[in-house]
Amino acid sequence: MPAFNFQAFFQRFRLSALRTTLTFGFVGAIATIASADEVLWPQFRGPAANPAVENPALPTTWGDEQNIEWSQAIPGRGWSSPIVVGKQIYVTTAITEGASKSPQTGTDFSNEYVAELTKQGLSQEEIIKKVTERDIELPNEVTLSYRLICLDLDSGKELWQKEFFHGPPPGGRHRKNSFTSETPVTDGKHIYVYITGLGLFAYDLAGELVWKRELEAFPIYLDFGTGSSPVLCDNQLIIVNDNEKESFIASFDKQTGEPIWKTKRGIENPERPLPAHSGWVTPFIWRNAQRTEIVAMGPGAVVSYDLQGNELWRMTGVTPAPAASSFAVGENLIINGGRGQPIYAVRPGATGDIKLGPEQDNSEFVVWARPRAGTYIPTPVAYDGALYVIADNGILTRIDLASGAESYKKRIKASGADFTTSPWAYGGNVFFASEQGDVFVVKAGAEFEVTHVNSGGELYMASPAIIDDRLLLRTENRLMSIRNQSKIN
Repeated sequence: MPAFNFQAFFQRFRLSALRTTLTFGFVGAIATIASADEVLWPQFRGPAANPAVENPALPTTWGDEQNIEWSQAIPGRGWSSPIVVGKQIYVTTAITEGASKSPQTGTDFSNEYVAELTKQGLSQEEIIKKVTERDIELPNEVTLSYRLICLDLDSGKELWQKEFFHGPPPGGRHRKNSFTSETPVTDGKHIYVYITGLGLFAYDLAGELVWKRELEAFPIYLDFGTGSSPVLCDNQLIIVNDNEKESFIASFDKQTGEPIWKTKRGIENPERPLPAHSGWVTPFIWRNAQRTEIVAMGPGAVVSYDLQGNELWRMTGVTPAPAASSFAVGENLIINGGRGQPIYAVRPGATGDIKLGPEQDNSEFVVWARPRAGTYIPTPVAYDGALYVIADNGILTRIDLASGAESYKKRIKASGADFTTSPWAYGGNVFFASEQGDVFVVKAGAEFEVTHVNSGGELYMASPAIIDDRLLLRTENRLMSIRNQSKIN
């Protein structure tokens, strides 16, 4: 019997169970910040949505008691990243009343479970029931306390926490996801929290609620959960909601929460219907020499908008299951087309559909395309003239940013490892945190070399923040400050 195709199975029967397309929208965009001295890490993946910095005081090795400045337990679960203003760290979490389905490493385990059940001779209905029971947490099964937590940067001590919602979630989640996978964003004066289908919440730095706006919940494909984070552009707070009913991009006044504009996401392709319409990717604010754009990857297409929500250009033919987001390096935009699709470098000024033809690897607006280099969940990092691309299965590819040429493609660990966290870079090294709790340190350059492995033993799903000479790492259960021992009092 051939291998059971879980995706085709659920497309055929249109049942709300599960597919292995899991993604949590772990990227952000450049925010307009109040003061560079105050806002240290305003969003996921930092001020430029590319966590590559230069500070020789940053640590490259840690573990046990070595270079651990502090470690603070975080209640509940959340794959959102920490953001930092001044001496305060802000994270979100969801605390479940009663039992909660534990996360699972890897992205193929549900397919493997279906194959196992099929071999047992179970009917399709029985398989659906068992997989749903094991891997999907439905809204009627849980009651949650959604919270924003503030910690002291120097000590890790909790300063305050605020509950911004209590009750059933607006939708379900796959147990690979969390109910708070969206990372907050800040302008240095307020913390803006967004939970897809639930609402927007603005807090001041002391934890006082300034405003909130409830938002309608739309169905997400097979109750996988959500993850697209908000971004800031001047006075606009921008969200993208790709779902199974009414996909849109919308802007809100950051001072009041009042709607500014809302644009329907017209990314359908009648010639090639999509299996689903949900997405989990955070938009990117691309400030280039010609204009400011809002670049929003969606299922089947990347679409760029102006600041009034009008479409500027699109690129069709990308993944129907978008996870990794776009960001800029120099004058070019880097687009990750998704697993099995190309990675593109796009120059400013595009119009219309800039999709390449079957034999093309460049065009008027596409500088280069690297075939089949795209990844599923992690967003690449650009560092020292190259793009480092980690697949969820641990295959690392280095791509030259100027030409798109591939330097190497290597498996980062021979015995295998799984990756959801996006990589980061500093000090001549690129760092890759695995779901198994190891951080692999790879020497930057054209030759592949793992120089060290920092073993922590806890699940990594959230991407880190880099604050001066500190690395803030969030695991499943805690937040840690990693700092060279000489800097620790």
